[in-house]
Amino acid sequence: MALTSEQRSGWTAASASQRSLPYRWSYWGGWRVLAKWGGLILLALIYFPLFWLALMSISERPLSGIPFPISFRNYLALVEDTQWTGPFLASLAIAAVVGLLSMVLATLVGRAIPKSRHPGTIVLLAVLPLFVPGMSMGAALFIFLRTFLGLKLGFWSIFLGHLIWAMPFSLLMVLVLATRFDHRLLEAAEDLGASRWQMFWDIEFPILRPAIIGAGLFGFLLSFNEVLRSIFLRGTDTTMPVWNWTMAASQQSQVPIIFSLATVVLLVTLPLLAGFFWLLFARMDRS
Repeated sequence: MALTSEQRSGWTAASASQRSLPYRWSYWGGWRVLAKWGGLILLALIYFPLFWLALMSISERPLSGIPFPISFRNYLALVEDTQWTGPFLASLAIAAVVGLLSMVLATLVGRAIPKSRHPGTIVLLAVLPLFVPGMSMGAALFIFLRTFLGLKLGFWSIFLGHLIWAMPFSLLMVLVLATRFDHRLLEAAEDLGASRWQMFWDIEFPILRPAIIGAGLFGFLLSFNEVLRSIFLRGTDTTMPVWNWTMAASQQSQVPIIFSLATVVLLVTLPLLAGFFWLLFARMDRS
């Protein structure tokens, strides 16, 4: 039986009102307020402890939690105490090599995975170290390298443990862009006579560049701050995070110096990383 015009108009109005309910709910004004204050609280939790650390580093009594009176005595003690320079330079060198190698390996593997026959299986095996606790991975590598192979542990074993830890993160960053890459561009370039290096440098690299550079930075930062795996794999050598942990646990008098050292590292790394990312994304916006 055919519907009259009044019935059709009534049914249309009822269905429109039902469809509008989720739409109104999804744009409920309270979500904006919750998102705003939630974001502000998260930013405060991230940056306020860093600010308080820097403030305590110039306090005359940093262990008391009172920022005043201000004194630069801890920084003078940091300059006079050279015990931290060796672990700091070692951590810097290991992190630089880990970041560079993670960037290269992640780029090579990330470009090859989308073209493989079983990409899901390869990605699963590659990212499994992310889900292994650092203590378990460090103990497993210690048993394998020291007990099973009988090798002497040192900076090389720390480097190996850091690379195993950083590589999955770097690979995932490259895969985010590599899986969305249009390979028809490479086919067109090959038809026009471009070499493999030209196809990579002129087509793939400009598109994958943010992920490649991010993979290197991520590998550097993960290695520079790694503690758990380093404790098991260091042998008699020491990196800066392990030195900080040892000094803070055994000598309370070294804690103010650790505050100063951590502040110096923050003042150097944060502006450099912020400036680098600003230049990177500003250049991407212009292009």
